[in-house]
Amino acid sequence: MKQGLIVLMNGTSSSGKTSISMELINQKEILFHHLSIDDFFYNFNDFIDNKFPDLKPTRELDDQGIAQIIFDPIISMYYSTIKLFSEMGLNVIADTVIDNDKRFNDYLDVLFDHPTLFVGVICSKEELIRREQIRGDRKIGLAASQFSKVYCIDEYDLEVNTEELNPTECAEKILSFIKSDKDYSAFKKLSKRDISVS
Repeated sequence: MKQGLIVLMNGTSSSGKTSISMELINQKEILFHHLSIDDFFYNFNDFIDNKFPDLKPTRELDDQGIAQIIFDPIISMYYSTIKLFSEMGLNVIADTVIDNDKRFNDYLDVLFDHPTLFVGVICSKEELIRREQIRGDRKIGLAASQFSKVYCIDEYDLEVNTEELNPTECAEKILSFIKSDKDYSAFKKLSKRDISVS
């Protein structure tokens, strides 16, 4: 049995990854399963909120402490789930934000030997800010804070610009690339990054 294809979409918050993913899910030519990092975080938060509705911490933790305890393991579980689906022969759309070198290296470690179409979901900072304000469900400034970290990666199999193309057109561009039988080589060409210790 052949490994399932991984369509790994990297872009900031509000860049349009989920909208493109929904278009890919709804088309009938190739069956995909959508795994979003947001779902993993929301499910964990729902679990805590429902299981412990009156939880009142007696101690403050900074973002780095929370990330090391909870976020990093959840992200690791997300990577492993993508790999699991591919190993089971299922095609996966993974929409994510690769915003630091550790996460980048973790993706390479877990998915290097899997068929991975690496897609850059591109959008200008000005448009991201505008979308955030319209959405109302994202912290204002989140996309701008991710922008330079996410878009420092310049090696993709394919880029889709969500200012120039609507989600349907982006999905069609991705499907055309898949059906062209071109190699998915960008991910394999990338090298691990040095992680600075602070």
